Amino acid sequence: MIHDIARQFRHRPAGEAAEAIAAHVQKFWDPRMRAALRALADDPAEPLDPLVSAAASLLR
Repeated sequence: MIHDIARQFRHRPAGEAAEAIAAHVQKFWDPRMRAALRALADDPAEPLDPLVSAAASLLR
């Protein structure tokens, strides 16, 4: 799901896109979902889109 959200913001500059993704996740995702996203971002075996990684770091 997070990659679908990232695709919606890909047309924006990278920093702006990451902030928009993080804002969307903060506004609409349950805290458990946000925690799961942060855990995915921390897992080196899980390849994430760079925008998703940047957004996850903004949620910390």
